[in-house]
Amino acid sequence: MLTGPVLCRGCSAPLSTTLADLGRTPLANGLVSRDKLEGVARYPLRVVVCDRCRLVQLDRDLPPASMFSDYLYFSSYSASWLAHARTYCEAMISRLGLEARSRVVEIASNDGYLLKNFVARGIPCLGIEPAANVAAVAVASGVPTLVDWFTKDLAERLRRDFGPADLIVANNVFAHVPDIHGFVAGIARLLASGGVWTVEFPHVLRLLAETQFDTIYHEHVFYFSMLALEPIFARHGLVVSDVDELPTHGGSLRLHVRHSGSAADISAAVHAVRAAESAAGLGDGSAYAGFQDRIERVCEGLRRFLSQARAKHRRVAAYGAAAKGATLLDTAGITTSDILYVCDGNPHKQGLFFPGSGLEVVSPERIATDRPDDVLVLPWNLADEIGRQLGSIVEWKGRLVRAIPALSVWEPPR
Repeated sequence: MLTGPVLCRGCSAPLSTTLADLGRTPLANGLVSRDKLEGVARYPLRVVVCDRCRLVQLDRDLPPASMFSDYLYFSSYSASWLAHARTYCEAMISRLGLEARSRVVEIASNDGYLLKNFVARGIPCLGIEPAANVAAVAVASGVPTLVDWFTKDLAERLRRDFGPADLIVANNVFAHVPDIHGFVAGIARLLASGGVWTVEFPHVLRLLAETQFDTIYHEHVFYFSMLALEPIFARHGLVVSDVDELPTHGGSLRLHVRHSGSAADISAAVHAVRAAESAAGLGDGSAYAGFQDRIERVCEGLRRFLSQARAKHRRVAAYGAAAKGATLLDTAGITTSDILYVCDGNPHKQGLFFPGSGLEVVSPERIATDRPDDVLVLPWNLADEIGRQLGSIVEWKGRLVRAIPALSVWEPPR
């Protein structure tokens, strides 16, 4: 069931300004078996901007348990994401001097892809993961994992039983939590006095600049800027001390957050991001105008390409059964008459179907067998990695295609 808010989750102001309305769509990560394709539930997907604090958010909630209790996203199936995790862990161990007496907690730890790097270094850690099927994989690989939702009550329990955390990791989870103040209050309670919370999320500045509307789905309650987050952190005695701009997910921020009473200085990078967001119009609201029209132009470009491919008898497959792919396909109205299937290396997804378009998820081996003329890369943020994996399609003059930020076609490297 969809529930409120009528008011901003950050500042309680009325919500009235629409950024994007994608209509009624199925859950983006809700792949289904063939027999459940009929009658799939659809929910309104509308993003609004708070006119007071500029927090970008969905206008309604879905119960988190309907989306995360049995999850099909396993981080370990992306080589680039594993490399990102290794680099991050080494940097934080060095930066914070983490060792055997330290405590590391990751919220939404998935299959242990990140924490296993701390385990290998003998640093005590604990993962918090609500999806039992994913958490089981982490536990089997030696990563201590608690199947639960992160709340202030859980933070109190963890502080008592595990100890204050010197590092709290929250990669691409903060935007999923409707109770933003409860989440931040829990962080403030669990974080050690000199500890650091690093939080990564796709930057709404990049979403707007590159029409990344496919990152909009029901799991993503929020689309963050640093300008909108800093007042929320301040209410809980936290401050952003540093920020890294990352290429992940089409352009992300990693905020380093500390207790406001800590001795850490505010880095020049924080001031630079604030200035960039203000200059782009995130503060005065001008950045949000015309986004819906840009979405329609992207969808029309994809529909035109697929129509021309059919006219030329070119066969098109897609690659990457990512949630962003579901949003793109549903919003553009793409079906099995346009695309053959979607390939994905995650065996947990193979044999299931996108609930909106009806496209089946199959093994990437089908590419070599069927030799499609074009392959639409749905997770465009991994286009380089996928291009290397699909280099063999040049043998039959196959091409790769991406739809966002605008339609482009290219041949992968040999």
